[in-house]
Amino acid sequence: MPRRTATMLASTLILIALLCAGVLFPVPYSEMSPGPTVNTLGDHDGEPVLQISGRRTYATSGHLNMTTVRVTSADYRMNLVEAVYGWLAHDNKVVPHDTLYPDGKTEEQSTQENAEEFSQSQESAKVAALKELNVPVTSWVIVSTVVKGSPAEGRLHAGDVIKAVDGTAVKAPGDVAKLVTKHKAGENVVFTIVPAKEQAAAEKARRTATTTQKVSVTTAASDDSGEKRAIVGISAGTDHTFPFTVDIKLADVGGPSAGLMFALGIYDKLTPGSLTGGRFVAGTGTIDDDGKVGPIGGIEMKTVGARSKGAQFFLTPADNCKAAAKDTPSGLRLVKVDTIDDALAALEDIRSGDTAALPKCTK
Repeated sequence: MPRRTATMLASTLILIALLCAGVLFPVPYSEMSPGPTVNTLGDHDGEPVLQISGRRTYATSGHLNMTTVRVTSADYRMNLVEAVYGWLAHDNKVVPHDTLYPDGKTEEQSTQENAEEFSQSQESAKVAALKELNVPVTSWVIVSTVVKGSPAEGRLHAGDVIKAVDGTAVKAPGDVAKLVTKHKAGENVVFTIVPAKEQAAAEKARRTATTTQKVSVTTAASDDSGEKRAIVGISAGTDHTFPFTVDIKLADVGGPSAGLMFALGIYDKLTPGSLTGGRFVAGTGTIDDDGKVGPIGGIEMKTVGARSKGAQFFLTPADNCKAAAKDTPSGLRLVKVDTIDDALAALEDIRSGDTAALPKCTK
């Protein structure tokens, strides 16, 4: 066989082997891509996204779209060819698998965590919108989660209202940890609680729950490195009672990043006129009970998804501005926001057509 022919054959075989290896062998990466975008003022799967009863609502127009990111599942392993294609694709992003699923988190665990964050974001969106409208909201501290195998398991339950710890009234979730860590491991902490079932029954009957119980829990030492802390194995959170019903109907979405857009949608439906003036506005951002907007992941994917659906303006958390401004889709204007007040002020300018002074995102 001539040397040139032999060389070409060998090269071809090596290329085939490399391609096969690229297809067959997995690499430790996952892919992010633009996900669905939903108008919080409109319908989804045949029913309104925001459903409010017990309070007068007003007609709305335009779009206040929440945005999402689609990611590969925890169990899926990309091959080298897919990873290279993803790196080259403009609208996709390939990231280390552990970035999306740290500590070997399973698909089920990730889904559950995202569902919990989504639920909490809805509650915070309601609180932030109603506070902006000076509508009173009753809040209290609850047991958010109980760690399996911890001292609190079987003694405290998710949804229990924490009135006091060792006789000291609790006003915020952070108070619980401060009071517990005053103890040493092995000491007892006394929680004054309203059991979750009693609280739920009281809310259903629209009465104030007054039946309290005292529950003693023996602390354990934390597993943290360094100085050991006394813990009981719970995380504290906040629950609320609203003077009317606000339901958010949106399935198959997780995470906290729709908080801002839900809050704006609720505000729009509870006030006369249109926040957008008929314009197509999209956005993202977490929100807390006080209306503070926080950063999210996958901002580049969300701007692409929003623009592909026709968005003209994109409300962008201040901490995401730099990343979003690096590659902004043509025709989409990024608007920097830090609070719900910033977003409402920006929408007023957009509605009036006076957009010259809108806060910009810069690289």
